[in-house]
Amino acid sequence: MPEEHRHCIVCGKVVDPEKFFCSPACENTYKQQQKRMSRMRLIMMVILVVMVMVVLVLSAFKGS
Repeated sequence: MPEEHRHCIVCGKVVDPEKFFCSPACENTYKQQQKRMSRMRLIMMVILVVMVMVVLVLSAFKGS
């Protein structure tokens, strides 16, 4: 049974089955959220790498 309608993935309003957003404003909001999430993932990865490097450096000094 085909979908008769869909809901906007940002605000939940009913939209046509071939659309994901009800308006350009919701589409822009979604894109901004995706950018923010990508930036946050990058920051977390950098923090993880820095923490691992600090642990390795500290363990190298402790071992000598």
